[in-house]
Amino acid sequence: MELKFSRVERKGPITIVTLSRPEVYNALHTDAHFELQKVFDDFSVDPDQWIAIVTGSGDKAFCAGNDLKWQAAGGKRGWDKGGFAGLTSRFDCDKPIIAAVNGVAMGGGFEIALACDLIIAAENATFALPEPRVGLAALAGGLHRLPRQIGLKRAMGMILTARHVSAKEGFELGFVNEVVPQGEALTAALRWAEMITKNSPMSIRASKQAIQRGLAVSLEQAIAEQRDYPAVQAMAVSQDYIEGPKAFSEKRPPKWVGK
Repeated sequence: MELKFSRVERKGPITIVTLSRPEVYNALHTDAHFELQKVFDDFSVDPDQWIAIVTGSGDKAFCAGNDLKWQAAGGKRGWDKGGFAGLTSRFDCDKPIIAAVNGVAMGGGFEIALACDLIIAAENATFALPEPRVGLAALAGGLHRLPRQIGLKRAMGMILTARHVSAKEGFELGFVNEVVPQGEALTAALRWAEMITKNSPMSIRASKQAIQRGLAVSLEQAIAEQRDYPAVQAMAVSQDYIEGPKAFSEKRPPKWVGK
């Protein structure tokens, strides 16, 4: 597929997806959403790709959210089943996804980051759900993910005021994993991704799936049912499940195959 609104690069088992509409601060419109749906569909089913990183083109914006000028000019609004950027409603991907936030992450852009498993932010990154200022609401997951990730009162404080939050405050609130100097978000995200690749991808997928499914039920039910989760069962019959203990006993680095 020819990509018009994004770029995809692969570094070993790591896929780097760059939102590429710098002329509008990487804001997304319908065509971009459908393109990114396909990009993340391909990543999800590629057995050789274990981790994805999402970032923005340029040094000013990760993603400014919905392209309001496109919408105001009569452009059709909508996205595929994966949601905004093909990510915010993608609940079936057990592979880790990291947001390398290199600048503005507003509205849908913040919702993309919240849908990722880790957020690495440059010092110049700014986060907000400003939809109420333009008569909208953050319905691509922001209203539900932010309270779950930082607590109800702190999330209400951001959502009801539509205020902007710095990378430093995002770290203090708990939705940012690391703050790095401007221009280094992608480098830092790659460092996190490479640390993750030291572990069995089967174990990582089982862990992510168990966390996600477990948070939707009681602690008692989560512990009782976790061994029946598909990714946990796949881990238990994988080659990696044998390789890990074997490598440990032989005092050598494991050779993960992801199956």
